[in-house]
Amino acid sequence: MGGPRSAGRSPSATASPASGRHSEEGQQVRKHFVLDTNVLLHNPNAIFKFDEHEVVIPLMVIEELDRFKKNNDETGRNARQVIRALDRLREAGPLHEGVVWNEQGGSVRIMRFDPAPSWELEADKADNSIIGVAHALHARGLRAIFISKDINARVKCDALGVPAEDFEAGRIESDWLHPGYVTLAVPPDLIDDLYDERQLPLSRLESFPSVAPDGTAQATTTILANQFVVLADSTDSSHTGLARRLADTSHLIPVTGPRKPVFGVLARNVQQTMALDLLLDDEVKVVSLIGPAGTGKTLLAIAAGLQKTLREERFDKLLVARPIMPLGRDIGYLPGDKDEKLSLWMQPIFDNITYLLSTRGGSSSEPDSKSTEQRLDQLIAGGKVVLEPITYIRGRSIPHQFIIVDEAQNLSPHEVKTIVSRVGEGTKIVLCGDIGQIDSPYLDAASNGLAHLIERMKGQRIAGHVTLSKTERSELASLAAEIL
Repeated sequence: MGGPRSAGRSPSATASPASGRHSEEGQQVRKHFVLDTNVLLHNPNAIFKFDEHEVVIPLMVIEELDRFKKNNDETGRNARQVIRALDRLREAGPLHEGVVWNEQGGSVRIMRFDPAPSWELEADKADNSIIGVAHALHARGLRAIFISKDINARVKCDALGVPAEDFEAGRIESDWLHPGYVTLAVPPDLIDDLYDERQLPLSRLESFPSVAPDGTAQATTTILANQFVVLADSTDSSHTGLARRLADTSHLIPVTGPRKPVFGVLARNVQQTMALDLLLDDEVKVVSLIGPAGTGKTLLAIAAGLQKTLREERFDKLLVARPIMPLGRDIGYLPGDKDEKLSLWMQPIFDNITYLLSTRGGSSSEPDSKSTEQRLDQLIAGGKVVLEPITYIRGRSIPHQFIIVDEAQNLSPHEVKTIVSRVGEGTKIVLCGDIGQIDSPYLDAASNGLAHLIERMKGQRIAGHVTLSKTERSELASLAAEIL
């Protein structure tokens, strides 16, 4: 087999998902990364993420991409993007020999699987054929590593003695995800000064350690833009203060929470107070809220959206979107037109809005003879409230709207980028989700788009984030979240 041919200039690789590029002698060792189909469907730029090493694409992967390319969803778009990239490389030389695409010598090669007589797996299965390519390279003594997001495929590979890893590029350490706030143990005079002077210079907090949830002291923490600070009196546990760094300024401002209910909703804990503070601040254009079920993410976001749209009229309409991702086995095709189909998927949103519009929600002090359902239908018919699946956002420019993306943990980083890039002038976007409950088969707590956005946006003056942890839905919901 001939050596790799140069393809001229191409996009540079950002990072190699695998570690250990050097041998014990310190010499660089060229690796051969065999990519599974699901890696390319997850990130179509994966073939350019391995720097100076070789990317090997099994011929069976090309067959599977050909089947996916007809889809109108994210997998179809990614499949077509990969195929176009390979076609551009093909123009520079035979892909079966390998085509160099960067100055470091990184190359892309397509390789077919020729099963040996001793091959133990069924060769006619696509997954086994793909794994067979990695096994063949490994048998030749090469540093072959199989890259797949399919856990079972990695287990098979490991059973054959071939190194296998998940695709790590763009993954976020979810255990160390930015929580949006920090607790500092400070003298009581700092808390008093915060509320008396209505601000507090960051320089006065530099020497105080942060406090972990278990009460142990940690190293001092850099306070990011729009990050909250819980000031805990080091001498009196009942004396506390709450502040937020105002955008990228050098001081904190006190956070007291809204004095009146926000469309019938009042914060029930300090994290909800933080969330409402960000949701009601028009200068913060993108807000992310994560937390387990019942912490109030969606309800707070919708309440703030209705307040800003209907009461304060700061936005033209409230747009609520969520991915079409069923929990458990799908029930198949749904009857009716687009709105009738959508109403079933959007029922959790209807439930929250109905609660806020009802007397129980306490959101309306004006006399109104209409039922809650009639008022909601009126808002939808008048275009003040719009409910849509994520699918219809692509390609749009959305100005002067309050956008809520619910269940955002089921979106890929590329999908989140596509959605946030639709935001037009004067629009605020809120993304809610629980990274511990992901229904997409190829996403997890570290690779989903919501975690990606939180990590990439932290410290930006127009972005804010809060992690909610306390369930406030009901006593039973709190108990279930704790012990089940």
